[in-house]
Amino acid sequence: MSEDLPQQFWQGIDQFNTGQFYACHDTLEALWIEATEPEKTFYQGILQIAVALYHLGNHNFRGAAILLGEGSNRLQRYPSVYGGIDVDELLDQSTDLLKTLQQTQLEKIASVKLTEEQALTLPKIQRVGDRG
Repeated sequence: MSEDLPQQFWQGIDQFNTGQFYACHDTLEALWIEATEPEKTFYQGILQIAVALYHLGNHNFRGAAILLGEGSNRLQRYPSVYGGIDVDELLDQSTDLLKTLQQTQLEKIASVKLTEEQALTLPKIQRVGDRG
């Protein structure tokens, strides 16, 4: 399956993992528009999580929470590993972040800087198999 995904997909994954969430959105959206199922919904799920993290960086916590939920719901349809991606790990990390956002007072979240030493752990996409 991972051999079938275009290089542009892996570029989007690299952008996601380096915190370039807006660029990831642009990269994956171009693929999503042209894709057919089952890849279309897969791309959309990752894209929505990327946009959620972009919103989080801009302190749009409501938008972040909504898109984390929507992206995660789309990815739940896929097996544990799909397209060379550890879907379960991405879902676990995204769900943990969503729970944190829902349980933390907005004032506390607003004071958090999104850096490597942050209190909020941002999801990373893990490659599996020959791409890992």
